[in-house]
Amino acid sequence: MNPELTSPSSPSDRRISVLARHLVGVEMDAQNDSISAFPTSGSDSNSVFSHVVRGPEDPILGVTVAYNKDPSPVKLNLGVGAYRTEEGKPLVLNVVRKAEQLLVNDRSRVKEYLPITGLAEFNKLSAKLMFGANCPAIQENRVTTVQCLSGTGSLRVGAEFLAKHYHQRTIYIPQPTWGNHPKIFTLAGLSVKTYRYYDPATRGLNFQGLLEDLNSAPSGAIVLLHACAHNPTGVDPTSQQWEQIRKLMRSKGLMPFFDSAYQGFASGSLDADAQPVRMFVADGGELLLAQSYAKNMGLYGERIGALSIVCKTADVAGRVESQLKLVIRPMYSNPPIHGASIVAAILKDRDLYNEWTIELKAMADRIISMRQKLFEALRARGTPGDWSHIVKQIGMFTFTGLNSKQVAFMTKEYHIYMTSDGRISMAGLSSKTVPHLADAMHAAVKRVV
Repeated sequence: MNPELTSPSSPSDRRISVLARHLVGVEMDAQNDSISAFPTSGSDSNSVFSHVVRGPEDPILGVTVAYNKDPSPVKLNLGVGAYRTEEGKPLVLNVVRKAEQLLVNDRSRVKEYLPITGLAEFNKLSAKLMFGANCPAIQENRVTTVQCLSGTGSLRVGAEFLAKHYHQRTIYIPQPTWGNHPKIFTLAGLSVKTYRYYDPATRGLNFQGLLEDLNSAPSGAIVLLHACAHNPTGVDPTSQQWEQIRKLMRSKGLMPFFDSAYQGFASGSLDADAQPVRMFVADGGELLLAQSYAKNMGLYGERIGALSIVCKTADVAGRVESQLKLVIRPMYSNPPIHGASIVAAILKDRDLYNEWTIELKAMADRIISMRQKLFEALRARGTPGDWSHIVKQIGMFTFTGLNSKQVAFMTKEYHIYMTSDGRISMAGLSSKTVPHLADAMHAAVKRVV
């Protein structure tokens, strides 16, 4: 036994002995003053985190985890919303590669921190892309735009701002909606309620239910709206229906919060997909917009997006921006520079912009063709039911109408991976894999109730 431990002699040794008693919380034996191990060391059973239970896989990203573990050569991942080529490979747009090369060759570029609000040029161009080049709100400096971490980060920053500075803390989200929406808003401090959106009977929009629920919402409540290509259903209101929604919301003072993840990716036209948002801006009212470039520029991993808030006056917009900085600074301080620089390079250059619109339309057109091929394959097999909703819906996702048991059957028997609500990513399909999916859907409908 070490005499230095059993009989502290120096003042330093005595202080260590007293400190050990205090931290460990046990009485030391007078004849055996050994220092006990701290609770953060030793075996796993002594972990201060041993009470932590294993969290569930994310319902969307977890699909890919299961897919990756499957050794089957015919497996098919239709869960995650990321574009794939006809060969099933991830795509980096040619225009993105060109923009990156320009950035690499620019010797004046540095890696300094961006401001809290992000790259100013990116913010200006992003607002212009969504609201239009001649938007009065932009010309009157009534729009404040901050760069955020893709669409998710934009939603979170907007939600935290509303929770701190808006008089209503209730947000209405469509039923169903993207699985991350309720978590984002709840954790930001908002109370989440739903409004009817999808009609399982028609596999289309429950427009009457939507109007009734928004009309019953308390004055001033926040309403989440998908700008286009609704996720997960692929069901969008018509222009006339959007106008009715706008009139109702403005009459009740409801605050629009648009989530725009697919501008240009739904119809192939950037302007057409922005029309619902522009309708709300044109009436002079206020709104929030979360913007993402993950899908339409294929910049998934760059996490590049923006939050815009349209205000009544330039003075209000300036004060709103000052408060957005106070939300962002303790969250992630300031955003990354690379993705914003790519977007800005493309949006400000006429030739690169035109090339982008061509590539964007090609992606949208391929998805539309996959819808048609799947519809025809199901019809050729005589699959029970009306599958016309597949070609009527728009964007990256289709709500098939398959139930969770049918989805599980398709995964087990055909190695097809999708979310349990029956949502499939049309971007994950190809001409070669459509027959396999059609066979699986046909069997699921015939054999599983």
